[in-house]
Amino acid sequence: MRHRGKSSASNNIYESFSDVALLMLATFIFLLVTILITHRVAETYQVPKLKEELQASNEQLDKALKDKERLLAELGELLGMATETQIEQVLKSVGVGKKDFELFIDGLKKIPGKDIHLIIDATGSMHGVATFLVPVLRVMVVKSGKELSAITWFSDGDTDTYQGTMGAMFDQLLQGAPFVGNNETIGQALTKAAKLPHLPGAYVLIGDEPSDDRIHYSDIPRPVFTLPLGLSDPNTTREYSQLAEKTGGLMLHLQFK
Repeated sequence: MRHRGKSSASNNIYESFSDVALLMLATFIFLLVTILITHRVAETYQVPKLKEELQASNEQLDKALKDKERLLAELGELLGMATETQIEQVLKSVGVGKKDFELFIDGLKKIPGKDIHLIIDATGSMHGVATFLVPVLRVMVVKSGKELSAITWFSDGDTDTYQGTMGAMFDQLLQGAPFVGNNETIGQALTKAAKLPHLPGAYVLIGDEPSDDRIHYSDIPRPVFTLPLGLSDPNTTREYSQLAEKTGGLMLHLQFK
């Protein structure tokens, strides 16, 4: 009798282990099926959407690359022209009146010192302006009689500074500036520019919207001449005017016709 009792207990233990094993196997199969179903659902609904977004991004990238290639070609053509021919070509392409452009140049000549450091807005709102920005900037520098010591662009908290020859700096601007983003981080760009070993006669800020970060006027070591592009709103005009006034610079005007 004792022998049968011990055998029965042993069988119960084996049955319990068997039940646990079957339960674990069933759980594993359930999880595997759940993963497969989730993966299939993701493929069915998410993958097509991701493909559409990727295609749209690729199209935007192709367009931006083509724009840069065209700009580089136009810049190369301008470099081989005489200064007056450059001016006529640029004014014709952007529709800027000669009289208004000369008045703007008169403002540039009030900049102190021998050189200037350009601070360029490279956010998405400047994407359309980028198609003629570099040629106009080059003519501005030539007609101002100043040397170009550096170019700094800003967008969404990112910023970069280029130094070298004028042609090399404008080429780097076209290649490196994103012309995308929504945050106008002017304060950050001016802070970085002020840390360079060489300080220019003045900074020239060019953009179309007010800053989204704080500008520390006391940390700016040179006058800032500001140029609001296009039909700027009152906030942009007020900020650019205040920045120029507090740093000893001047707000410039350029009329597009």
